[in-house]
Amino acid sequence: MNKVTFNKSRLWHYLKITLLVFGISGLWQSMHSLILPLAVLNFADETQKNTFLGIMTFSGLVIAMLAQPIAGTISDRSNFKCGRRKPFVFIGIMGVLLMMPMIGIATSFTTLFIGYCLLQLFSNTAQGPYQAFIPETVPLNERGKASGIKSLLEILGGAALLFPISRLMDNYSQTGDGKWLWLSLALLGGTLLVLMLFTIVAIKEPPLWKAPENNAVPARVKKLGINIKSNKPFLWFLVSRMAVFMGLTTIQQFALYFFRDVIGASNPARTTTMFLAISIVFMLIAVVPAGHLSDSIGRKNISIAAAFTGASGVFIILTNSSMILLLAGAAILGLALGAFNSSNWALATDLVNKGEEAKYLGVANMATAGGGALARLIGPVIDFFNGVGTNLGYTVMLVACIGYFLLGGLLLFKIKTPDSF
Repeated sequence: MNKVTFNKSRLWHYLKITLLVFGISGLWQSMHSLILPLAVLNFADETQKNTFLGIMTFSGLVIAMLAQPIAGTISDRSNFKCGRRKPFVFIGIMGVLLMMPMIGIATSFTTLFIGYCLLQLFSNTAQGPYQAFIPETVPLNERGKASGIKSLLEILGGAALLFPISRLMDNYSQTGDGKWLWLSLALLGGTLLVLMLFTIVAIKEPPLWKAPENNAVPARVKKLGINIKSNKPFLWFLVSRMAVFMGLTTIQQFALYFFRDVIGASNPARTTTMFLAISIVFMLIAVVPAGHLSDSIGRKNISIAAAFTGASGVFIILTNSSMILLLAGAAILGLALGAFNSSNWALATDLVNKGEEAKYLGVANMATAGGGALARLIGPVIDFFNGVGTNLGYTVMLVACIGYFLLGGLLLFKIKTPDSF
């Protein structure tokens, strides 16, 4: 393949095909870090809050694990006049907008649970097909750069929306006035609506590389499967990615309770936002350079180094209680996760089969969601060990996170790829 110059027109193209992740990332960063932990406190006993939050988010992410690859596979075999991907993006995001009010009107844990699960279903119906745009429209030797842009927008979306949401949810936490929750949901929904419409209008889908061979229902069902035996590197990739995201998600999901119970923060929502903000700043520093480097020195090498660096960041959090050192741990985590996000997603786009991009990347994000789902199961473990000893559960949680990051890095050594990967 000829070398492709990374110019302004290509940068604009990469922005167009990845901009929607800004809004999706902002939605889930705010939902998981602030909105849901505070909403759960309305319905859960103090000694069971981690359990309630963990079970709810685990269930929703199981739905995400199934929705992405199924929607992606169906879109791979679709042949709509307006494109294979855009109809799913439109339906998925519109479904999110219709379901978001359920979080605001929830008067019981059951209603909150159902609303959250439906949000996951519709969001991932859009995400599965949407993320096929990189392998479909970007040359192999430019995918690191495109993945870096994608990761940059994910981080920016999380940061840009997390800060105003934190102020709104802080007011909600202090006053109990539901209008602050509704303003948070309106901000997230409005951002998603604008970005979805931009995506539908701005992206011109490439023509089918080949027509679907068989549109019969049995053939479509059969196409949902992935032949792991013929692509063992992809299997190791999935397990490794799942492990790393278990570490990331555990810290993100239970950070508010950690700062509230262990550090004794008077305003845990604000402290959590400060911790995440430091992490996000350093993610921004790392994400684009890591994507560029992955095109030259290898996706796998950067991903391995990032996973091990993430373990060191968690170790600092485990062994220190001063806010300065905790923020230093957040900075190291940010560098690690920024590098991992861009290089590891570029590796995913290299491992997909042609013509099945959305399915394979849906399964790759199935590993992301699966790691996030499994991470939530530590909620009951935290509550159990907190009952054994004061805040012992949070120590168990952080030790587990170190193990997740180390496991993810070690598994990447199993992947045999060409030097360009």
